[in-house]
Amino acid sequence: MDFSQRLLSACNALGLDLNEGEQEKLLRYIAQLQRWNKTYNLTALRDPEQMLIQHIFDSLSVVPALTTYAEQHQKNTLRIVDVGAGAGLPGVVLAVANNNWKITCVDAVEKKMAFVRQMSAVLELPNLTATHRRVEVGDCYEADVVISRAFASLTDFVTLAGRHVSAQGCIMAMKGKQPEEEINQLEQETDWVVETIEALDVPELDAQRCLVYLKRKGS
Repeated sequence: MDFSQRLLSACNALGLDLNEGEQEKLLRYIAQLQRWNKTYNLTALRDPEQMLIQHIFDSLSVVPALTTYAEQHQKNTLRIVDVGAGAGLPGVVLAVANNNWKITCVDAVEKKMAFVRQMSAVLELPNLTATHRRVEVGDCYEADVVISRAFASLTDFVTLAGRHVSAQGCIMAMKGKQPEEEINQLEQETDWVVETIEALDVPELDAQRCLVYLKRKGS
């Protein structure tokens, strides 16, 4: 089965209604990532097959959760900040999946943000921006959702990036198996708590994934 068919099957499995143009953008993103990776070492994955599953499908797996979050909070537009975005994962994928979401990718490595800026132009994603900065300094984003994919421990994540969440917003941490030790440390050492943990079912991936929702105590 070729990549386009596998992507369509993955979207169907996740209940995502991506049109042909959006699916094509995700396939072009993989091709660009492969090309840039030879020179700039943006991701440890070299095999396009692994990129499809572990980057694209993994990032798509959080789209239903974000869609539900937007509906629950009656928001047509979500301001989402992807912290430690690297080559734009999940940020670029989220920008393709929903053009009503305003995505900002943040990373301390300039070459990775240069790549994301290039993807914003090449894939025609006006809802995607990239900022080269350390997340713990500078202006706050007042985001509805701050998300990360294996950026740091939960405690480090909220310590560095929690200030970018709006008063009513939340943090979503994409993790592998449920991080019990990290959760214990978080709730002992910070003013953040775990609101809920949702299992993520990533198509074609034989590994545990979950999404950890974090909120400030008392919010």
